[in-house]
Amino acid sequence: MPPHRPPARLDLSRRDAELRELMDDPGCDLAALQRTYARFDVVNSLVAGWSATYRRRIRPLAVPGRPLTLLDVGSGGGDVARALARWALRDGFDLRITGIDPDPRAHAWASARTARWAARRPRAAAPVFRRVTSRELVAAGETFDVVVSNHLLHHLDPGPLRELVADSERLARRLVVHNDLVRSRAAYRLYAVGVLPLAPGSFLRTDGLRSLRRAYLPRELRELAGPGWQVPAGSFAHQQLTLDVHP
Repeated sequence: MPPHRPPARLDLSRRDAELRELMDDPGCDLAALQRTYARFDVVNSLVAGWSATYRRRIRPLAVPGRPLTLLDVGSGGGDVARALARWALRDGFDLRITGIDPDPRAHAWASARTARWAARRPRAAAPVFRRVTSRELVAAGETFDVVVSNHLLHHLDPGPLRELVADSERLARRLVVHNDLVRSRAAYRLYAVGVLPLAPGSFLRTDGLRSLRRAYLPRELRELAGPGWQVPAGSFAHQQLTLDVHP
């Protein structure tokens, strides 16, 4: 694969909705896709800020003797779900995680990787992965205490993003956290260089840079989500679309 070269005049004043990530192509190189899934564990642990989100937003919702249910929408390779399960095991509370992704490649990878992960942690409540969409769960009347996603929003154009917002409002009983990138020139330049050690043989660099060009600005997310939703800053070059549900 030729190295990614940014446009001569990179315009990040608007979202580049025409770009598509290589991993979203059903016919993409499967080996490269699997290497990408495998390296998400490292990339997301470094940049996505889930440790702080778990500590500040998810862990405080735990009640002794009562399981906390969590839905990970667009769970991909399952790395965020496994990280959350690992921290809950460490902290001794019952977190029951369901990851959903309609892509059969992501489902197969996440299920196999998590089965090996769980075999080394017999006391852990291992995440369960399902090939369904959030709309199907809404239709089935399912609900969860917490609904999260990681790096999903930038994949969605405004119409599907509004649908995800509506689904999240129906699915979550207590909290929604959609963690995603913020479009910025600084993030683009830093990621282009910083990801180089992990990039060979994967889609990490090309797709990561395309993701930043597709990402929304905070004001754009606020306008799309509507009343009740907040857009606090996340880790570097990240933002969170959040909803605190009040029964």
